[in-house]
Amino acid sequence: MRLDKFLKVSRLVKRRTVANELCDAKHVEVNGKVARASYEVKTDDVISIQMGAREIRARVKDVREFATKDDAALMYELL
Repeated sequence: MRLDKFLKVSRLVKRRTVANELCDAKHVEVNGKVARASYEVKTDDVISIQMGAREIRARVKDVREFATKDDAALMYELL
């Protein structure tokens, strides 16, 4: 699954366009490297998102095409 879609489905970011813009601005890293929106997310990847002064770090636990609000929280683990 693409990185921008994973961020939206997991609800780490509200909209896919916002996730895409964060990736274009180089505010998203996967495993310590700047990642593009087209990066293929895999289980156990560590994603860091820099939004202003706030940084979110999460480890991918599951990759799903669709998720309900309750299931979205099970897709990652905050670090």
